[in-house]
Amino acid sequence: MSERVLQLESGRCLVIGEVAQAHDGSLGTAHAFIDAIARAGADAVKFQTHIAAAESTPAEPWRVKFSPQDVTRYDYWKRMEFSEEQWHGLKRHADEVGLLFLSSPFSHEAAGLLGRVGVAAWKLASGEVTNGPLFDQILATGLPVLLSSGMSTWAEIDRAVARVQAAGLPLALLQCTSMYPTPPEKVGLNLLGAFRERYGCAVGLSDHSGQIYPGLAAATLGAEVLEVHVTLSREAFGPDVVASVTTAELRQLTEGIRFIEAMRRHPVDKEALATELHSVRGLFTKSLVFTTDLPAGTTLKEAHLAGKKPGTGLPVTLLPACVGRTLRRDVQRDDFVLESDLSS
Repeated sequence: MSERVLQLESGRCLVIGEVAQAHDGSLGTAHAFIDAIARAGADAVKFQTHIAAAESTPAEPWRVKFSPQDVTRYDYWKRMEFSEEQWHGLKRHADEVGLLFLSSPFSHEAAGLLGRVGVAAWKLASGEVTNGPLFDQILATGLPVLLSSGMSTWAEIDRAVARVQAAGLPLALLQCTSMYPTPPEKVGLNLLGAFRERYGCAVGLSDHSGQIYPGLAAATLGAEVLEVHVTLSREAFGPDVVASVTTAELRQLTEGIRFIEAMRRHPVDKEALATELHSVRGLFTKSLVFTTDLPAGTTLKEAHLAGKKPGTGLPVTLLPACVGRTLRRDVQRDDFVLESDLSS
């Protein structure tokens, strides 16, 4: 099976709409997210692939006890599962609407399933960065890696990045703060530059703020990847809604990023731009005019002169030089001041 592989391009931010568990176990809702994320102009859709028996036990505690229908966290993961055939269907749908298909595996079995379904790259979630066996499994596929750093120390990030780079695979290291929602003082935009300098790799932001502002700022800083959680409505069910942007906001975010990229690609030469705008300059600048009717022979005072549009006559900057000169002809209010009107 021929798969589209994620390309990390300098100067272009890959925008990922993260569904995670927002589908709440509904296959139809999962498909609806794919269409909505595509319409918003994103580049990729990302899910999470949970296989309860492979990753969890009934003793796993809740991060947030939000689901009255699930007695345990294990029960919740079980309800979030899709069959392999259903995952293939989601992948085909993403292909049909032009989205890269991504999903984070949380077990050896999940990674194997996704390998058969076909992903454009591997997104390694924050809690899996130190999972050596899973790391080895995904590196063996030769696909690009998106590495989240949400709960990692510098030493853990050093080791994880070294493993990917030793395998010779494309890498994007994502600043992430595992707080839902993330307040502005915890977003950590400063780390994008720190990551780039320390590791020499593509960098990005996995944002949980629920706002579009961090993503726009990251694009201004040249981030190659932006991942945001997406919800169909602020009134939707689930623990990640407060940390998500709506699909309408995702469209606004994506359009803003493309606008920012266009600005970054085209630095402006100020002198050249002034020359380019010369033809319209007169519409915005002002010329010297007379403020009242004056007879020939009048010695001009400052009160006799003013600047008014359009700027096609003598510029206002010459006003001081005109004071004290004598009129050679009668003039009327709002006549343009002409050099030929004035004595030398």
